Amino acid sequence: MPHPAPEPQFTPATAFERLLEVLYTLRVECPWDKKQTMESLRHLTIEEMYELADAILEEDHQEIKKELGDILMHLVFYARIAEEQDKFTIVDVLNGICDKLISRHPHIYGDVEAADDEQVKQNWEALKLKEGNKSVLSGVPKGLPALVKAYRIQDKVRGVGFDWEDKAEVWKKVEEELAEFKAEFDIQDSKKINTENAEQEFGDLLFSLINYARHLGINPENALERTNKKFIKRFTYIEERAAENQQQLKDMTLEEMDVYWNEAKKLK
Repeated sequence: MPHPAPEPQFTPATAFERLLEVLYTLRVECPWDKKQTMESLRHLTIEEMYELADAILEEDHQEIKKELGDILMHLVFYARIAEEQDKFTIVDVLNGICDKLISRHPHIYGDVEAADDEQVKQNWEALKLKEGNKSVLSGVPKGLPALVKAYRIQDKVRGVGFDWEDKAEVWKKVEEELAEFKAEFDIQDSKKINTENAEQEFGDLLFSLINYARHLGINPENALERTNKKFIKRFTYIEERAAENQQQLKDMTLEEMDVYWNEAKKLK
């Protein structure tokens, strides 16, 4: 009885070349793949990025591996479309990022010294300005969700020294913004409450809280998403317990639902 052929042994280079071959074949022969444009792929790529982010928070390494593959396929797909339009190729993309990484790391590929990661960030931002960026903040995508954008803005300006060094000062700013937000509602006549001002003060409060979280080494996006997941898990438990007891949530009091909520809090 013949032995089965051994599994092919891939290097990173041959595995990547295999992806190119598969994608290029699909682009020519598959009706769906032939129809795709950069615009049609855009929302799918965003969805894949969120799925990867979710898998990372769940620490699901099998799912992370799968989502990384999906995203890598999308990147190759965009490059293939661009190549068909004589704009650029995947080789241009790969060489471009290699060249940028080398030029942005003079402490590795040159004679510049960087004592720590903060110095690396400062060098990075300074080099970007030398390369022609008009503003430190020009690299922050306009379409980022507001919470993520606030964190990136703060991190970017820190790279050029625009930041508090003492987190106690940042907390004072949080308390100041909280007081200003509260003051918008400390008015006897509710008709005089200016919701536009209140919204602005709430935004300032959120921005200062995000800044404080950053100083503590907490990623606010991750923190909020973990709280979202925790809330969903506990509320789902309330629904399940209510169903077990033939109860409808709309007919239950908050006190009755709190009993199940407190049960859920005791579960891991």
